[in-house]
Amino acid sequence: MRRRELLLLATAMTASARSLRAQQRAMPVIGFLNTGSPDTDLPFVVAFRQGLGDAGFVEGQNVAMEHRWAEGHYDRLPVLVGELVSRKVDVIAAGGDAAVIAAKGATSTIPIVFFNGGDPLAMGLIASLAHPGGNLTGFSTFAAELLPKRLELLSELASQARVIAMLVNPSDPNAERFINEMEQVARAKGVNLRILKAGTEGEIDDAFASLVQLRADGLIVSPNAFFVSRREQLVALATRYAVPAIYSRRQFATAGGLISYGSSLTAVYRRMGIYAGKILNGAKPADLPVQQPSIFQLVVNLKTAKALGLTIPPSILARADEVIE
Repeated sequence: MRRRELLLLATAMTASARSLRAQQRAMPVIGFLNTGSPDTDLPFVVAFRQGLGDAGFVEGQNVAMEHRWAEGHYDRLPVLVGELVSRKVDVIAAGGDAAVIAAKGATSTIPIVFFNGGDPLAMGLIASLAHPGGNLTGFSTFAAELLPKRLELLSELASQARVIAMLVNPSDPNAERFINEMEQVARAKGVNLRILKAGTEGEIDDAFASLVQLRADGLIVSPNAFFVSRREQLVALATRYAVPAIYSRRQFATAGGLISYGSSLTAVYRRMGIYAGKILNGAKPADLPVQQPSIFQLVVNLKTAKALGLTIPPSILARADEVIE
């Protein structure tokens, strides 16, 4: 090949490489910030990608994603979201209350699509559900409002229960709200509610050990990313102490927990992906209403019930979305 042809080929390759780099720089980037961990929340990433696909975006083709996981350690979130802000991502998808709070504190310009369990109005995240204003929008499960339903289900399972304990993580932004909500419901139902607090593995062990002295007839594990990451420990302790326990996520029941009741988070994350896609297509967070999930899952583990010597009432089995045998 002649020298002139070699020069032309080299020039063409250089131009192609520059064009590719330009395309890569132009590809929008979504920062995925989550209070949980990849092993626990990978299905939510998949659902989020499906939502993006519904909006016309495919990772690696016309959108990129950067993931940051706190793995239940909320103190890591400011640094993690700071990395995404420095990266100048186009959208931040924040999963979990602590992640949303950290994201809101880190930027007032980058659009944020969130999932949170608390009340976004009371937490000062948005101006209103219909018109959130600012740079945040998303989906709220209003987790505290589901706690009475879990108490009701637990009372059906253990009809003679008079002392019920609730495990909360004191680091959770919603901890006090969970406690206040449940204390009111427990008083109305004539249930003696005992609050147990745990934010470390050792404190979880201590909390379960105290169930014996409390003579607790049942346990409600409040929604919390750290508890999800320690679900194997929680389920094993509930079995060891033979206490009927109800959880917020399906992952607990599939890990051997007795029963779970909560929002379908895969459905929520898919809709988050759709919202993120809309924003990449030009929509403003301020104009996208904050929504509440409409799909809830009741999962019962019959194997665990048998080990605890419990008979699941037909009224619960009839309502169950999934029965694990």
